[in-house]
Amino acid sequence: MSAYRILCISGLFAIFSTTMAKSPVLPLYTAYLGVGSAGIGVIASISPLAGILCSIPAGVLADRYGSRRMLVVAAVIFITAPLLYLLACSVFYLSIVRFYHGLATAIFIPVSMSVISKLNADRKGQRLGTFSSATLLGRFIAPIIGGAVIGLWASAPRSGFNTVYVMCAAVGLIATIFILRLPDDAMQPIKSNSNSQGGDVAGALRALLSQRAILITAGVEAAVLFSYGTFETFLPLHFKAKGLGPYETGAVLSAQIIAVALTKPAMGRMSDKYGRINQIIVGLAICAIFMGLIYFAYNIIIGIVISVLFGLGIAVVTSATSALIADLSRKEQLSSSMGVFASVMDIGHTTGPLVCGIVAADMGLGRVFIASSSVLVAALIMFSAYRRKIQGQR
Repeated sequence: MSAYRILCISGLFAIFSTTMAKSPVLPLYTAYLGVGSAGIGVIASISPLAGILCSIPAGVLADRYGSRRMLVVAAVIFITAPLLYLLACSVFYLSIVRFYHGLATAIFIPVSMSVISKLNADRKGQRLGTFSSATLLGRFIAPIIGGAVIGLWASAPRSGFNTVYVMCAAVGLIATIFILRLPDDAMQPIKSNSNSQGGDVAGALRALLSQRAILITAGVEAAVLFSYGTFETFLPLHFKAKGLGPYETGAVLSAQIIAVALTKPAMGRMSDKYGRINQIIVGLAICAIFMGLIYFAYNIIIGIVISVLFGLGIAVVTSATSALIADLSRKEQLSSSMGVFASVMDIGHTTGPLVCGIVAADMGLGRVFIASSSVLVAALIMFSAYRRKIQGQR
């Protein structure tokens, strides 16, 4: 089995495991332990914080010491972290466990993307899109399974939570088995003059963060994830205000995930064939338009149509941004670049609900979608202004 297929399969199981540990189980488990709403919010924010802080160092270390070593580290966390939830007794303990668990994804995603980019230079857009779709499949199935297990153990909730986290560890073990099958020759660090001279990690990081084209492209991804975080957080409240229930909300959210998963490989293939920069611009425009139109969604049919088209815009942009980051990066810094990409992406995903929560409190719920659309428009203007410089650095 090729390294690419192994990474797609391990990605499906790994993200299935981490998602089932948090959705919808984590808030319920935290409340069961007697933690209040503020504590639940803190615990929920810890895992993205791990991605923000650790994705870049993980990428730098993968470039210096080899991708396989870092993926094995992630695999160990995928297995051990779920079992630590079984010992939970306080907010502080759960926060530590969530941060530790977040390290697995912070390492696995950027390092896997860098390996796929290295092995598929001419088809990186399509291959990265397919890898992303595999992880989305795991993300889609996990809440269904986790919720079903909790429902089956409704009369004995502690047993239900324990069962879920043991299942997470078992699925993490499956991901680990595949990760250990990765061939060593595709995982070795690429030597460069700076590496051979003993350049330190901090120096490599400074050099990477000085590359404006990479940062701008990562900023585009952050803007899209800012809007997606706003969408998934405030759509339920918007629908509730329109008199729609959880079933309608779930259908709209699921339709978008399916749309993104099904179209990403094709959009990646399109970026390989026709170019990435114009595709990103078109995708940003689509996202901005349909993000703003969510304000006018007042029934499930309109909601699904807008959600699917917004998801299509997400697929158009994100299938090209990751591949463009790979195009802009030197081979010896590819994992580091993907680490920057993942870190900035997590910043966007985390700040979207926070910023738009302030907007909702000050200006009303409907304004959050207009505000999020404005962020996408700003990203579109910024990326368009630098398109020639970015094109010149490829």
